[in-house]
Amino acid sequence: MQITFLGTSSGVPTRSRNVSSIALRLPQRAEVWLFDCGEGTQHQILRSELRVSQITRIFVTHMHGDHIYGLMGLLASCGLAGNPSRIDIYGPPKLDEYLKACGRYSQTHFSYPVKVHTVQPGLVFEDEDFAVICGALTHRVPAFGYRVIEKDKPGRFDVDRAVALGIPPGPIYGQLKRGNVVTLPDGRIINGQELCGETQTGRKFVYCTDTIYCDSAVELAADADVLVHEATFAHQDAELAYQRLHSTSTMAAQVALGAQARQLIMTHFSPRYAPGNAIELGDLLAEAKAIFPHTIMAHDFLTYEIPRRPTPALVSSS
Repeated sequence: MQITFLGTSSGVPTRSRNVSSIALRLPQRAEVWLFDCGEGTQHQILRSELRVSQITRIFVTHMHGDHIYGLMGLLASCGLAGNPSRIDIYGPPKLDEYLKACGRYSQTHFSYPVKVHTVQPGLVFEDEDFAVICGALTHRVPAFGYRVIEKDKPGRFDVDRAVALGIPPGPIYGQLKRGNVVTLPDGRIINGQELCGETQTGRKFVYCTDTIYCDSAVELAADADVLVHEATFAHQDAELAYQRLHSTSTMAAQVALGAQARQLIMTHFSPRYAPGNAIELGDLLAEAKAIFPHTIMAHDFLTYEIPRRPTPALVSSS
């Protein structure tokens, strides 16, 4: 699992930062999932190592323009390229209506299936490898954060040992690889977990923007390997944050701390903190690290590989 930041500015683009979009790359299934799609996102993708043809799912947090104005253009380009077989889009109420209106007034017709799913707090997607949960955040319009859970997987299957035990190859191997208990034709009972290495613990990625500090963000981010959280304002500008229902750097850090996340990556920065101003982005980083040391700041095209947690060492009782 690898995340690439395609836009890290709040509200409007700047010379060095585009508006909101993050790509989650899933190499094991050759897929890319997008989270938000601000204006210019498809240009950012072209400047990255990502492939538009691999986009299969798009998750939208809310209906503000800096998070959705690039969506229709991207979908139209995908159709012209003739690449996708299907794209599923998840987002708040009115998203489907918005896309239909864009298509109607621009006379755009997709040459591939596009399915829009209106989300509500809870499970929004699940298959054999992943589950995606959304939670309501606190903003001026309905807004949602997303939690992507990679499911645990059995360790490497020991084929040589299976052969040595006289287990006939075939569908049984698939069951054993999944760690199931299997009864062989000769009556022997084999526990697949004993033929597999250490279980690979699934990773958890959480994306929260736009929102002021709220308990639901802490709950959504619980035990996350990576929490990407907006930090629009510096702590000094907390009054602005409360007025506009955005987070400060210290609020983002408090969410990460309360959730016991492993890593916080801040994004969605106000352009007011440009170099040379009284408060710069480095000050926001210092504020957050004072509360949650495992904090870094995103920039456009930052790529971050979400690490697997180390397997706990066995402790001898002797």
